[in-house]
Amino acid sequence: MVGRTIDGKAVAAGVRGNVAAAVKTLPEQPALAVVLVGDDPASQVYVTSKGKMTKEAGMRSIDIRLPADTSEADLLVQVQALSRDPAVDGILVQLPLPKHISEPKILAAIDPLKDVDGLTEASAGKLVLGKPGLRPCTPVGCVILAKTERPDLSGANVVVIGRSILVGKPAALLFLEQNATVTLAHSKTRDLKMVCRGADILVAAVGRPEMVRGDWIRPGATIIDVGINRLAAPERGPGKFRLAGDVAFTEASRVAAAITPVPEQALLLAGTGVLLQRAPRSITCETVAAATRAARPFGSRMW
Repeated sequence: MVGRTIDGKAVAAGVRGNVAAAVKTLPEQPALAVVLVGDDPASQVYVTSKGKMTKEAGMRSIDIRLPADTSEADLLVQVQALSRDPAVDGILVQLPLPKHISEPKILAAIDPLKDVDGLTEASAGKLVLGKPGLRPCTPVGCVILAKTERPDLSGANVVVIGRSILVGKPAALLFLEQNATVTLAHSKTRDLKMVCRGADILVAAVGRPEMVRGDWIRPGATIIDVGINRLAAPERGPGKFRLAGDVAFTEASRVAAAITPVPEQALLLAGTGVLLQRAPRSITCETVAAATRAARPFGSRMW
């Protein structure tokens, strides 16, 4: 028996429709600025997808691509300028940054009201405290997709593999908000395979291609694969590659009740981005929210 493929496309289409409708109610077209430094393959795929889906939602996409040798000072100036620019409603700095640049310093330069990826200290603090605020898009997408299979997550055993600030930690907190019982696993977790086998819902956010094998999965579990890894594929020709998730899809689909496809699903999660905050919200939705506030002023890589 093969597990169901979770239809993230349908969810994403609904989000884009809702966002596009919200955009039309605003006095000006909202703008999302995405900053990419260097040529990380996965980051390039994400950024291209984000730009495309932002435009599809009726918003203006500002695509800023800088060389890998960009200095920290120059990047800081760029982000500070975007934070001050009233024509920019949302800012997303694609991580990881080159090693010579301090990610915390750059993220701290983002205006919290424009932090559509929910990575500033202000946004993270609100998440921990359970206060309203901008949330990291991919983790919220994970929750929404999990709820398409299990609408009530109360008491569900959720295992999140990966403790990054981008996905792992916020995903754990967001599932906890849904009253799930959450285990945050990582590189130092003992007997990781057995920990994963206890999951009703398994979220893989490691950045290691096909690390999670079929025998790591509890029969009937729901699998959310956040990974997107670019691998050489010489069988397709010189210089060709293929995209793979963190889960061995073929093996896992024989055990799981439901599973997200890759790479399509990872792009939907992070590119649209599928679903930020309470459903149906997204990176693009958060930019709309930031623009609405402006129009109505009272209204690490470690896994």
